[in-house]
Amino acid sequence: DPAKQPKTIVDVGCGIGGSSRYLARKFGAECQGITLSPVQAGRANVLAKDEGLADKVSFQVADALKQPFPDGQFDLVWSMESGEHMPDKAKFVNELARVAAPGGTIIIVTWCHRDLGPSEVDLEPWEKKLLNRICNAYYLPEWCSTSDYVKLLQSLSLQDIKAADWSERVAPFWPAVIRSAFTWKGFISLLRSGLKAIKGALVMPLMIQGYQKGVIKFAIITCRKP
Repeated sequence: DPAKQPKTIVDVGCGIGGSSRYLARKFGAECQGITLSPVQAGRANVLAKDEGLADKVSFQVADALKQPFPDGQFDLVWSMESGEHMPDKAKFVNELARVAAPGGTIIIVTWCHRDLGPSEVDLEPWEKKLLNRICNAYYLPEWCSTSDYVKLLQSLSLQDIKAADWSERVAPFWPAVIRSAFTWKGFISLLRSGLKAIKGALVMPLMIQGYQKGVIKFAIITCRKP
């Protein structure tokens, strides 16, 4: 229904703006992206201009935990693989809800760990060790579960909360990345990228292990602001 399509969108943790450009084209909406990286914001603005979207899409350096927008500004609040980088998940979700307009949609797509069982109070030691090694390589804070996100959204009285596990569909991404990284061209690119990129590449098999053993989940959580 065109009448229900978003007219204003914020892309929280936009990277170089791929999602923003796609959403702007799809809905004809105005989209603003925020990232902590000046390099990403600059590159995103250049790409938007090159693709004829500079009148629809813009990017700036800003903190997702303290967004530079007034309350209730956006019809769609979109966060694609940025939640796992947030050190304060409660503050992150609160900011998403704050900038959403009444009736607006919030979509969070993020890495999570598995939901705990009824009798569990924490992950198994080996699971925590695996995730910690990934966090150290990718500079991530502590992980949370999909159910943790749902509880945070419930605490803010958001409505129509839904969650889905897309892990099975996303898991093949990591072997594909490894295959591309360890070609001759990929190897040269890694060497040029420096030690941090090499460190991240070496940890990719742990991501595969995490998916195979059910520790890592790729989740989508959606809700509506009343």
